[in-house]
Amino acid sequence: TNLDLESLSIIGESQPIRDVFDVVTRAAGSQSTVMIYGESGTGKELIARALHMNSPRASKPFIAVNCGAIPHELLEGELFGYEKGSFTGAINTRIGRLELANQGTIFFDEIGDMPTSLQVKLLRVLAEREIDRIGSTKPTPIDIRVITATHRNLEESIKEGNFREDLFYRLNIIPINLPPLRERKTDIPLLADHFLKQFNRNAIPKTISDEAMQFLVNYSWPGNIREL
Repeated sequence: TNLDLESLSIIGESQPIRDVFDVVTRAAGSQSTVMIYGESGTGKELIARALHMNSPRASKPFIAVNCGAIPHELLEGELFGYEKGSFTGAINTRIGRLELANQGTIFFDEIGDMPTSLQVKLLRVLAEREIDRIGSTKPTPIDIRVITATHRNLEESIKEGNFREDLFYRLNIIPINLPPLRERKTDIPLLADHFLKQFNRNAIPKTISDEAMQFLVNYSWPGNIREL
């Protein structure tokens, strides 16, 4: 398959990013779970979207969940949904994000931040291919592809007791290592020009001086592409 990267603004010609594109090309058509490793700001969600958009599920939903951004006490309801009246405040039945992703792809960003109580439930979803809404008496079958991402060292988290080893092995079937921007410096001018054009629509064309570009290329970018 030729990856459709243009529409997702995934830009780069350096060897480290080409290696990523190769794995994405091979993994896109598979049903296997994918784990994307990378520092914050490297574009992990864009890679997840590229996997989805180039897969047989492309016309179905892509649902993203940031496990670090949703309070732990709300995360179970967000993922699994709940029946009306299942707890105080459950005024209506709510469809969870796992169910919304049916026939499509669900992307768990910062999977290392998921509480261990929910890791057990996710493990069951992967094994049984069904979910239990909170307060429901019967399971709902689902057909989803799971993609996860983390900036953490999950092997360390396993040793510390914060991440389940059995879940790790189910999620880490196809690992993709997304390089930090400082390891793909030749892509910085391409990215800088892309962003300049993107944020400068309908205005007088602007360019980056050679001197300014040299500063950009020599900087270490701890916040990666997001910082750029």
